[in-house]
Amino acid sequence: MQLNTQPNIPDPDGFYDELLATHQGLTKDQSDALNARLILILANHIGDRDILREALKAAGPS
Repeated sequence: MQLNTQPNIPDPDGFYDELLATHQGLTKDQSDALNARLILILANHIGDRDILREALKAAGPS
């Protein structure tokens, strides 16, 4: 399996709106904590350490 970096979310604008709405009214610390929880939930869903390692490299500083 390989990390998919191509568009893959149906209605990406709708998802982005939902993501922003989830953060609405939160402090910076609360927003950061929400992001951390979301990352861990999605990483657990993916489960494949090789894919997660690729994602870390893709998201890291260039």
